[in-house]
Amino acid sequence: MATFVLLHGAGSDSWYWHRVLPELRARGHEVLAPDLPCDDDSAGLAEYADVVVDAIGERTGVVLVAQSMAGFTAPLVCERVPVELMVLVAAMVPLPGEPPGEWWASTGHERARRELDERQGRDPDAEFDPYVTFLHDVPAEIVAGGEDHVRDQSGTPFEKPWPLVAWPDVPTRFLLCRDDRFFPADFQRRVLRERLGITPDEMPGGHLPALARPGELAERLHGYWTGLQS
Repeated sequence: MATFVLLHGAGSDSWYWHRVLPELRARGHEVLAPDLPCDDDSAGLAEYADVVVDAIGERTGVVLVAQSMAGFTAPLVCERVPVELMVLVAAMVPLPGEPPGEWWASTGHERARRELDERQGRDPDAEFDPYVTFLHDVPAEIVAGGEDHVRDQSGTPFEKPWPLVAWPDVPTRFLLCRDDRFFPADFQRRVLRERLGITPDEMPGGHLPALARPGELAERLHGYWTGLQS
């Protein structure tokens, strides 16, 4: 079976995947979920990739799964170790030479977010509330359990240009969350079309499907692997 390597997003840790790990293991896979150095101001994207490469070691059959900001890290890992499949989940998709800090303006993210808030009756100028933007479909007991796993996200990885000259030659799937309030679905469809020329797969739910819909997400990931083998 596969070795699934699960990369969490910004300001988080491997706890984000704690509901998906047993689901994938029950399907016979090995699962790794390294902690990325989110709160280390000395760590840039190269150091994030180092952590993942070290965790993979000599393992084969790797399926690399990247949530949100980890879309900047996963392709760097693909350049350094054999990866059979990369799966981006509600992820940021960089362009060669684009500093992550410029991604927001380059993609038109703020306009897309405001338009979605207005359509759905939320104040687009309201103070950011993670419970509204990220956790609206996550069970209350899971939200409470995650309070100790929120970390300060360093700005260091956002400063330097993304170093790859092209997207890695690795099969890539993108799983879009249709009820994502942070990266609206129409916005993601456009970014994927413009930057990778691919059509995303879609599932219901908000920005954090590993917490809100772990069984469905695990089945999707398992299905990607079995499809690769057929």
